[in-house]
Amino acid sequence: MFAPKYRRLAIYGKIKVDIGKILRKLCEQKGVEIIEANACKVHIHMLVSIPLKLSVASFMGYLKGKSSLMIFDRHANLKYKYGNRKFWCRGYYVNAVGRNKKAMEEYIKYYNEERKKIKLKGLTPLQARNQALCLT
Repeated sequence: MFAPKYRRLAIYGKIKVDIGKILRKLCEQKGVEIIEANACKVHIHMLVSIPLKLSVASFMGYLKGKSSLMIFDRHANLKYKYGNRKFWCRGYYVNAVGRNKKAMEEYIKYYNEERKKIKLKGLTPLQARNQALCLT
């Protein structure tokens, strides 16, 4: 999981489509298999299988660095919002999946849909989680 700089609501419309194409292309170039991916307005979720010859840190550095350059090449107007050609914020969240691979796939696949349902009920994500766990 990684996000645009300043957690801006930047991933929507044509930019969202282009980001998807760019990330797929970069993953193909490194031999990384995308198992599941989902782009929200403020962050990207990806479940990937990285070859053993690549470290997670080097792959993420490559993915975020190259994609930033490619995004700014396709959408030059974004340079004024983000400056210095860095589209993504520092850092990322990574978790080794193992036995819970299927659960992670489902989470990524339905993340946006679940958030929409929660909003329709008038709940915050925390309230919805507590309700699901019968804490309220």
